[in-house]
Amino acid sequence: MSTETVKTPERAAEKVVTPAGRPTPNRRKARKPTERPNVLAGISGWLWLAVIILPIYFIVITAFRDRSDLAQSNPLVPSTEPTLGNFVRVIENDFFHFFLNSVIVTLATVAVVLAVSLMASYYIVRSVSAGGQRLFSVILLGIAIPVQATIIPVYYLIRQLGLYDTLWALILPQIAFAIPLSVLIIVNFVRDIPAELFESMRMDGAGEWKILWNLVVPMSIPALMTVGIYQALQVWNGFLFPLILTQSRDVRVLPLSLWEYQGQFAIDVPATLAAVVLSAVPLLVAYILGRRYIVAGLTAGFGK
Repeated sequence: MSTETVKTPERAAEKVVTPAGRPTPNRRKARKPTERPNVLAGISGWLWLAVIILPIYFIVITAFRDRSDLAQSNPLVPSTEPTLGNFVRVIENDFFHFFLNSVIVTLATVAVVLAVSLMASYYIVRSVSAGGQRLFSVILLGIAIPVQATIIPVYYLIRQLGLYDTLWALILPQIAFAIPLSVLIIVNFVRDIPAELFESMRMDGAGEWKILWNLVVPMSIPALMTVGIYQALQVWNGFLFPLILTQSRDVRVLPLSLWEYQGQFAIDVPATLAAVVLSAVPLLVAYILGRRYIVAGLTAGFGK
């Protein structure tokens, strides 16, 4: 007995015979769903951009104004007669001395923070005992402590150590408050390093210091760059510690030097904003050079 195969229209449409005689599946083009533009999100984004850009725009154009021009014209319209006199006055007012103090405090703080945080992170990740996790928990407690709540004990401690009105009074507290967040970022990056690489170097006879220097440091460059740039921003723009822990003009840093342009009854706004522009240039350059590492360093390990 022979059975006949009944081909329905649906089954017949499944294959199409090519001129060469080879059946090929009938590929139907999938329709792309229509995408509706998110108008509300777009408007919100442009408004947020305006909120960020407008103050920067005002600072830059005002730095090139004269004091009389600022009072007589629209402050949001660039001056028809821009001047560099504000920048000259800022530079002549010991700007480079304050700039050098800020550089010393920032470099010293960031260097110590990177070294201590990297070694602590390496111990926390590679420790086989419970001490590593306990140390990590204790360090993370520092994130929950606001700086403003500890300013009086810090002031008293700096006084007792004889470091008041010195650059060390700015470096040591900022190191302590920068370590917790730095360890959190670096730990998540070091955890992403494959364990096989550690075992391979250990089988080759490498010690802990050699593994740290030849393996962990090169593979943690994005995290170190992220921590370095972020902490440099915090230290460079810090105002509370210089205000409370220093007094003389010799150890004044750039954020505190803006008081130089404030009189008893008035403030030189163009000169103040010119000093802000000059002080922001080094960090802007550092951010441009290291921006590609920031996202990689901040998101390392959080997607797992």
